[in-house]
Amino acid sequence: MQFWVARARERTRERPGYPRAVLKAVLFDVDFTLFRPGPELGPDGYRRVGERYRLRLDPDRYGRARAAAIAEIQRHHELVHDEEVWIAFTEQIVLRMGGDPGGARACATDMVSEWERHENFSLYEDALPVLEELRRHDLKIGLISNGQRDLDEFAAHHDLEVDAIVGSKAHGRVKPHASIFFAALQALAVSPDEVAMVGDSYEDDIEGARALGIRAILLDRDGLRPEAPDRIDTLLALPAALGLPPAR
Repeated sequence: MQFWVARARERTRERPGYPRAVLKAVLFDVDFTLFRPGPELGPDGYRRVGERYRLRLDPDRYGRARAAAIAEIQRHHELVHDEEVWIAFTEQIVLRMGGDPGGARACATDMVSEWERHENFSLYEDALPVLEELRRHDLKIGLISNGQRDLDEFAAHHDLEVDAIVGSKAHGRVKPHASIFFAALQALAVSPDEVAMVGDSYEDDIEGARALGIRAILLDRDGLRPEAPDRIDTLLALPAALGLPPAR
């Protein structure tokens, strides 16, 4: 794998920009990129689960609580998939929403279970049209995601046909670790300069891919990084960003 990392960096130095003519595949993050988590996983979902444990969680504090929990996990995470990490992450959200430490862990464990339920997710409206457009150009499609769900079962549940699936639960490492990206490349039988990565997390998806010489496109649905290069705010802009000719 070290050879692949070194070679990918050489290619990046040799050929600035993206060699679009060799594009063979597109990798997608799952949550907040192709799939929208349902209300059961948002602020009111936390509030309802908290009520089971007599916790009064404030939905208005969810956004700041989640952002702070993400920053905390990124500082201390060893990039190894561990269920305990997801529970601890969720527990931090519960506490920052006003939860009492006595019931926060049990509440967090229940919330993690909700994230494992396939029916709590739905495809964004812009996902299927874009996937169909990529297929029209004979591009392979892969999924690469951190999380507790079984991604093979998840894709089957939603009737999503893809060419490769790499989830951190099965792989053992989480993005932005290089090995999870290389596992996806091997499954698709492509090299770093033949694939593009699309995701909503700048640290996990974008920086992780770019470190290996993979072109990465940030999907910034909420406009949080307007200055970021290679940024789109809807998947409908992806074919043009990849340089694909429009359908006649």
